[in-house]
Amino acid sequence: MRIGILGTRGIPNAYGGFEQFAQHLSVALVQKGHKIYVYNSSLHPYKEKQWQGVNIIHCKDWENKLGATGQFVYDWNCINDARKRNFDILLQLGYTSNSTWHWRWPKNSINIVNMDGLEWKRTQYSMVTRKFIKWAEAWAVKYGDHLIADSPAIQEYLLKQYNRKSTYIPYGAEIFTHAENKFLDRFDLSANQYYLIAARMEPENNIEMILNGYLNSRQDYPLILVGNIINRFGKQWSKKYAAANIEFVGAIYDIPVLNNLRYFSKLYFHGHSAGGTNPSLLEAMACSCRIAAHENVFNRAVLQNEADYFFDSKDVTEILNRNIDENLIHRRKEIHLEKIKLFYNWDKVNNDYEKLMIELLSNRQ
Repeated sequence: MRIGILGTRGIPNAYGGFEQFAQHLSVALVQKGHKIYVYNSSLHPYKEKQWQGVNIIHCKDWENKLGATGQFVYDWNCINDARKRNFDILLQLGYTSNSTWHWRWPKNSINIVNMDGLEWKRTQYSMVTRKFIKWAEAWAVKYGDHLIADSPAIQEYLLKQYNRKSTYIPYGAEIFTHAENKFLDRFDLSANQYYLIAARMEPENNIEMILNGYLNSRQDYPLILVGNIINRFGKQWSKKYAAANIEFVGAIYDIPVLNNLRYFSKLYFHGHSAGGTNPSLLEAMACSCRIAAHENVFNRAVLQNEADYFFDSKDVTEILNRNIDENLIHRRKEIHLEKIKLFYNWDKVNNDYEKLMIELLSNRQ
């Protein structure tokens, strides 16, 4: 099959979850004998035309000059290029900007849309923007040939809200097996003597809730925040919470470093609440983290009873001050790893995508 993948900033991953997913899926499909094309932003540091057998199509991106508006221009450029490529499948990751151009989607390709989370719930956006994103969601549902839901809760939402069926395929993770505490030296940390957050600096990740809960606790171990602090919220929070025991270390894309930080943490906070099966949560599970997660249906669907849950900063404080049985922690970690092996491993995810694509193409033919 000739398959195009758009909707990300490109590969190799230097940004986030969708890019990580595109990286894994594209390489796996190449290894299965398919011809894969991934669209890369012109702002992406990787400038070659191929990466591990994946064809890279570089499209002009004006986000550095136009801000969020540049994403619409970038998607327009990608979609117009895709119209020339005669793809069997065009996999669109997300819908916020590219579904605006649904009338330009190539008609000779099967347009699969990964619906991501409930983006219109993100309070970082104005009410006008959130209303537009709701329209974009509806356009994607109406005009996508097939929809992917990465969470059972998203699948249920699409059915109830739009009466539209979707295929549930989550993300994957790799079980972490190369623990080396030497990676902690650069941060002056000791194993099991720090708390960790790894997330984008956005309100929906409830970072302030965790920070306030931590500051009200009796804990002396530092709280480490991994994430880009260049945006508005990152700048605001790193200044507001400039305390001795809170460290904003910036974004880390070096996977061995990040995974070792996860593995050796005493407690990993996952505050994401905007929906979907979040890749960073799966990666924390795969790194044998003890996890405290924001209380919502998306996190519950993945973690079930194998985590501590918080709904406000008081809950965070209580979790930090709580004495928990080490045997319970160990058992929860074992169950996390079993879930990664059975449900959230990359081989299964990649195979499910390939199977779906073959089925859709066969039905069309």
